[in-house]
Amino acid sequence: MTLKYLLPLLALLGFIFAAYTVVSSNKPMPVAAAVVEPAFAPFPSYIAGSGIIEAKSQNIAVGTPLSGIVERITVKVGENVKAGVPLFYLDDRQTRAELAVKRADLLKARAEVSVAQATVKDVQSLSQLAQAVTDKRAISSEELLKRNNAVQVAKAKLDSALALVQQAEAALLNTQTSLDRLVVRAPVEGEVLQVNIRPGEFASAGFLNTPLLVLGNLQQLHVRVDIDENDAWRFVKNNKAVAYLRGNRQFKADLTLAYVEPFVVPKKSLTGDSTERVDTRVLQALYSFDRQQIPVYVGQQMDVFIEAKDYTADTTAEPSS
Repeated sequence: MTLKYLLPLLALLGFIFAAYTVVSSNKPMPVAAAVVEPAFAPFPSYIAGSGIIEAKSQNIAVGTPLSGIVERITVKVGENVKAGVPLFYLDDRQTRAELAVKRADLLKARAEVSVAQATVKDVQSLSQLAQAVTDKRAISSEELLKRNNAVQVAKAKLDSALALVQQAEAALLNTQTSLDRLVVRAPVEGEVLQVNIRPGEFASAGFLNTPLLVLGNLQQLHVRVDIDENDAWRFVKNNKAVAYLRGNRQFKADLTLAYVEPFVVPKKSLTGDSTERVDTRVLQALYSFDRQQIPVYVGQQMDVFIEAKDYTADTTAEPSS
């Protein structure tokens, strides 16, 4: 009798447990509290955009005009440099050897000029002696012609030697320019933001995904704001704008428009929003702010809100009869 009632009881208990599991698993998960409260717009109507902090001079990706092995680096991250100060040197041994050859070629060309000048004087003297003979029977007209032609040939060789000197000087100047280009200098006064090259590494000329060195003038910072092309028509340059530091909305800065780049470009700085389209195009506006208001670094993101006119009432109003 015990076995007769035990099996149905176990089945009933299993059914109750399964029902409890299904019911408990269908309960909505509690919404996790936000780690950081999002920033809010201080304007009733506004344009929102993400901003990237950059130097006033923009973040200059310093490259090299010539490829080569880095010999030494004279700056470090965080160092302030003046315009024209060497940043790093490339291996210049081959160029210096070529420079010595060009100098020797120049000396040789100048020596050839001295020889040509002496030859011109020599043939001119012989020609003058022949022309000074009063008795035409003492020298033939053919000999006079040869000596005059010799003068012309000697002058032509002198011109050629002078041209070779100019060519040697130009070659020397070209090599000296190449030697100077192996020293990469700071294009503007600013602070070294990144150094991505080390002595002994090969520095390639041309466009690089990772710049060799990043330089910027941090005396004044700018916020580059991406304004969606759908909101570009609402943007007014003279309207107020504020920025909140990403991660702490307590840090707020009033913005002053520096300039607008009037060329709409594809958006590169994605925020990760699920509603954001990769093919979005944006108008970029650059704002300045007082750096003392908030602790920021170049490359940080900010939430920017720009005051805009509310066109809702204008678009929803019925036309008057």
